[in-house]
Amino acid sequence: MSVRVQDAAFDAGAELNAFSTGDGVGAIVSFTGIVRDTDGTLAAMEIEHYSGMTERAIQAIVDDAMARWELQDVLVIHRFGRLVVGAPIMMVATKSAHRADAFAAADFLMDYLKSRAPFWKKETTADGSTWVAAKDVDEDALSRW
Repeated sequence: MSVRVQDAAFDAGAELNAFSTGDGVGAIVSFTGIVRDTDGTLAAMEIEHYSGMTERAIQAIVDDAMARWELQDVLVIHRFGRLVVGAPIMMVATKSAHRADAFAAADFLMDYLKSRAPFWKKETTADGSTWVAAKDVDEDALSRW
């Protein structure tokens, strides 16, 4: 298991290739989140966190996923700092003997990272900066777990 919170960019393809080794692997599921500009005004997104606390919170989510599903490995990378449109923000990868476990665990991890990981996001546009509020849809997604 690997949890990395970093300011440096990462290569999702290289990360997935490195993650894709091992005996008995039958399924690998990955998701990479990208900074998107939904209305054409976003200049950048700034992500803040508390070092140590953030990693522990994400590790607890990963430990929960490992206990719920038969996984061989999990990778979570989440960036912080100033990110421009099109930059990768985060990546989740799960490895299992069977696809159902890999898909479910990746979906679970994404729902919890989106709503429970201690990150604070601020969007910067030509009009200024605003903190991103929690979304009801993200909170509602947790109810399935």
